[in-house]
Amino acid sequence: MAEWKKFLLLIAVFLAAYLIPFESAKVQRAISEAFLMLQEYARKHVLFCLVPAFFIAGAISVFIRGEAVIKYFGPKAKRWLSYSIASISGAILAVCSCTVLPLFAGIYMRGAGIGPATAFLYSGPAINVLAIILTARVLGWQIGLARALGAIIFSVFIGILMSLIFRRSESERISTMEMMELTEEEGRARPGWVTFLYLLNLVLILIFAAWSRPREPMGFWGTVYEIRWYIVGILLLTLAVELRFWFERDELGEWLRSTWGFAKQILPLLFAGVLAAGGLMGRPGTNAGLIPSRYISRVVGGNSIFSNLLASVVGALMYFATLTEVPILQGLLGSGMGYGPALALLLAGPALSLPNMLVIRSIMGTKKTLVFISLVVAMATITGKIFGIIMGGG
Repeated sequence: MAEWKKFLLLIAVFLAAYLIPFESAKVQRAISEAFLMLQEYARKHVLFCLVPAFFIAGAISVFIRGEAVIKYFGPKAKRWLSYSIASISGAILAVCSCTVLPLFAGIYMRGAGIGPATAFLYSGPAINVLAIILTARVLGWQIGLARALGAIIFSVFIGILMSLIFRRSESERISTMEMMELTEEEGRARPGWVTFLYLLNLVLILIFAAWSRPREPMGFWGTVYEIRWYIVGILLLTLAVELRFWFERDELGEWLRSTWGFAKQILPLLFAGVLAAGGLMGRPGTNAGLIPSRYISRVVGGNSIFSNLLASVVGALMYFATLTEVPILQGLLGSGMGYGPALALLLAGPALSLPNMLVIRSIMGTKKTLVFISLVVAMATITGKIFGIIMGGG
């Protein structure tokens, strides 16, 4: 760390210690809320969501050749193919804005272009079949349909804009990665189906381990939820057999080192971001943060540009676990929130969060991160405004 960064950090800590009124009951509640949210995050998301995602990211980094990623997701790939795969990925991966980060880091650092990579980054948490069905049933088919269409269009449009804005720097990055790929050893020659089945097994472990409890316990989704751990157990046994017979000991060691590398890079920033989000906004439904949701609901009524923009910004900063955004929106709509701002929050919220932003910046830099966030917020604001007009909000 540069000396001036250390100096600024010391100044920030000093000012916080000097100025924050820790004796205030509101501040004490916010601090308690921050750690309660971190605890909730650790209990619900780290073991069964993030850990499998880290192993998948490590596997992509070690066992997927960079030339294959560049071929299908690089600047010269067929756009209809790369963006189609990236934009529908969320229909399979029911993950939150934090769990998608290791997967995004894996494909981006392995050579995927900024366009398909950010399309995947947005679509992973945004295009969730269960969340969209729940949205339609609880909030109405109109907002459910608008969320589904908006998320798919957003992912492709944002990816294309990112690739156009950063086409020069991306071209240089991909060229460098192609040159590095040529110098890699040919080792690890194995049939493509072996790597595919191994990665598929890891993805299925993530999907079923992170399977959320459905709103109604009966039916297909409820049955899968009840037997999910039996499925995970079978998949883990299958994985053990694959690792024993398909991979060498040194390859497995490299896989673990790569997985640990992603964990070291991402987890500290995620934990810091969750603490900050919990302190500012509180846990969903608690109204215990420094900025309680009841205050937000008062200024997001109607369908003005400001109310849609505010809903987009608040959604981008808040952390939503998978499926929790629907009951939160149900409460806000009941408190007077307009349909336009509700859709804006749905389109910006699940795909972004303060923890998510901190990690994205560490992966692709400040400039690209700011542009990505701005595109999501701007498009969510405009879409919310249009939807509010359609719904009769003026």
